Amino acid sequence: MNHGIGLAKLRSFVQRLVAPIDGPLMLIAGLLLLLAVGMMGSASPERLNTQLINVAVALVVMRIAAQVPPQRLMHLAVPIYLAGLLLLIAVALFGDVSKGARRWLNLGFMRAQPSELMKIAMPLLLAWYFQQREAMPRLRDYAIAAFLLLLPVALIARQPDLGTAVLVLAAGFYVIFFAGLSWKIMIGMAVAAAAAAPLAWTQLHDYQRNRIITLLDPEKDPLGKGFHIIQSTIAIGSGGIFGKGWREGTQAQLEFIPERHTDFIFAVFSEEFGLLGNLLLLTLYALLIGRGLMIAANAATLFSRLLAGAVTMIFFTYAFVNMGMVSGILPVVGVPLPLISYGGTALVTLFIGIGILMSIHGNRMLVQK
Repeated sequence: MNHGIGLAKLRSFVQRLVAPIDGPLMLIAGLLLLLAVGMMGSASPERLNTQLINVAVALVVMRIAAQVPPQRLMHLAVPIYLAGLLLLIAVALFGDVSKGARRWLNLGFMRAQPSELMKIAMPLLLAWYFQQREAMPRLRDYAIAAFLLLLPVALIARQPDLGTAVLVLAAGFYVIFFAGLSWKIMIGMAVAAAAAAPLAWTQLHDYQRNRIITLLDPEKDPLGKGFHIIQSTIAIGSGGIFGKGWREGTQAQLEFIPERHTDFIFAVFSEEFGLLGNLLLLTLYALLIGRGLMIAANAATLFSRLLAGAVTMIFFTYAFVNMGMVSGILPVVGVPLPLISYGGTALVTLFIGIGILMSIHGNRMLVQK
């Protein structure tokens, strides 16, 4: 009898443990993590154990995020955004300078990078904002939303951290777009951005200008600023259709590819697994994005739909920007390959996003009061 009670308790515990977990989403993320572990074993074996710890932490954080209902997330949107904004201001005033950039804040017991918080805080706030104006957002509402978005983006770009600024900008823009932003307004914004490009060029740091110039003509400085792009494109092209095999890529193993465990891990993957491997990777990302958009379409409230849509499209932005810069069609801005590149902060942020998607899916039948 006691044995039966013990099994019942164990079954109940397991059910509570997996209840918020969305099976298809977890399966896709798990397959990407398996690829990540394999690639870390090739690109940087000495970092494999550390990355496994990062994965474990990220999964725990995902599990916690999956338990937070969307209604609770909506109530936390404004405090999280304000906290992130205050931390960004603190970074600008008191942050630690490393490699010419002021991105970190020393909290005594740890060093934090507040810009990472804004990747989640920004879509949370804007989804909350448009939930309050669900009936019919006006042009003024979109203008206020744009101001709320551009304020932290400007602070992050000033650090300077162009890669994170692009990701935060994209996360916020997706919410505004899904909220019903007119195509006419977007075309007008594109024309205005093109007209402001010469002014923006003068505001860029020297290294940022060099990245754009290098993108246009990497052969101009093949042993200097163009080295990253040239070596990564060689690695991608040399992989052919089937690739050279795991840990058999010459560009990676002979250390011609810089940052091969972080920003340029896609070049290592392409050299070792070729076109077929890339198609598999793209298929997994497409399935992840498709599942996320399906969750967004079935969400119970406008807040949940906007948040799920923006979180999902963040994965697209990560993958598109990383693959674009490694392939030489976009400037190098320091964006990792989602769920594959080494690093704990970005991995935890992305798994918080996956946890939010699971929470929205689990509460899809609830009607907000």
